[in-house]
Amino acid sequence: MTTNSLPPDPNNLWQPNRGLNKRVEQAVIWLFGLFALISVATTFGIVLSLLFETVEFFKDVPLWNFFTDRQWTPLFSNPQFGIMVLLSATFLTSLIALLVAVPLGLLSAIYLSEYASPKLRKWLKPALEILAGVPTVVYGYFALLLVTPFLQIFIPQLGGFNALSAGIVMGIAITPLIASLSEDAIYAVPSALRDGSYALGLTKRETIFGVVLPAALSGIVASVILAVSRAVGETMIVALAAGQNPRLGLNPFVPVMTMTAYIVQVSLGDTPAGSIAFKSIFAVGMTLFLLTLVFNIISFWFVRKFRETYE
Repeated sequence: MTTNSLPPDPNNLWQPNRGLNKRVEQAVIWLFGLFALISVATTFGIVLSLLFETVEFFKDVPLWNFFTDRQWTPLFSNPQFGIMVLLSATFLTSLIALLVAVPLGLLSAIYLSEYASPKLRKWLKPALEILAGVPTVVYGYFALLLVTPFLQIFIPQLGGFNALSAGIVMGIAITPLIASLSEDAIYAVPSALRDGSYALGLTKRETIFGVVLPAALSGIVASVILAVSRAVGETMIVALAAGQNPRLGLNPFVPVMTMTAYIVQVSLGDTPAGSIAFKSIFAVGMTLFLLTLVFNIISFWFVRKFRETYE
């Protein structure tokens, strides 16, 4: 005896798998949300750890003295905590770094995007970005053992530790950041803008500087501001090459102490935990955090305000 059976419904076959896929998708969403929460919680933990110790520091040191004292001598018997001493050194080394990195990075980006062939660009851009993977301690020794002796040939009064060589090498270190991000911004400019410029009779140079760069301005400025944040927060290059002599001024030929170099000095373990000198590293760290936060906010605002959108 035979029975007639209907063929299986393909839609019914997928029902169990569809339910499993929904459960897996929901689990993945929760997992990614957990990772995001861990990142946010870590950031809050860092901020709170800085904030609590900074508050303890300012219970002993008036905020007015922190910004107006002209010396930074936290380890002396009569300590003074003039953050402007460290800020001036940080500003000096970062300015030198930008004077090196911005022209090198921007010109490299223009060449890679506008002049290099696709095959050459495929090899040159990764080669340039290799510099970003070099440990900063290597850059520090490079500045101390090679760049400084070379500069002393032309500048005899240059000290063994100085802001000039530290700033130059720091500029080399942040050049790949500016070059890579700027090149991405320039490369993303639509070809129609270039074609329209050529149709009006402009040369390639005029097209680049009159059309392409203004169109990519938001990305270029964002890369420079991010490079500033990297320069301000750089540690090993300035700790090894710039010295640890806190002095107020903008003389690039003498040893200076940046904010990060001071944190390294106190964090070596010679300073008793809980002392005012120990607490000062958290105040310096909070100042450094606020500086980089301001730079990132400016970068975000500039990109949002001046970003060009094309159909």
